[in-house]
Amino acid sequence: MVLLEMSVIPLGCGESVSQYVAECVDLVDQSGLDYELHSMGTIVEGDLPAVLALMRSCMEKMAEHSDRVSCSAKLDYRRGKQGRLTAKIESVEQKLGRKVRH
Repeated sequence: MVLLEMSVIPLGCGESVSQYVAECVDLVDQSGLDYELHSMGTIVEGDLPAVLALMRSCMEKMAEHSDRVSCSAKLDYRRGKQGRLTAKIESVEQKLGRKVRH
């Protein structure tokens, strides 16, 4: 399984891009993959082909609004592990002995 953290932004569309981000989040939500939205991007969990296809879809959606799209992506592949969206945070909380904000 793969965790993909991505931020996809159309360039030249002004200071606020939340309306465009919402279109990508809609694609992520419709994908059926587990995900978490945060203030600087989205983390998606799934198999490699599925998360890469989703990232491509998001980039193509942003290209509908701009001739230039910026994408930051970070991938974490770990064979045989699932549910890491929450498991990684729970592991840190266990080591700290307390809950953390997330």
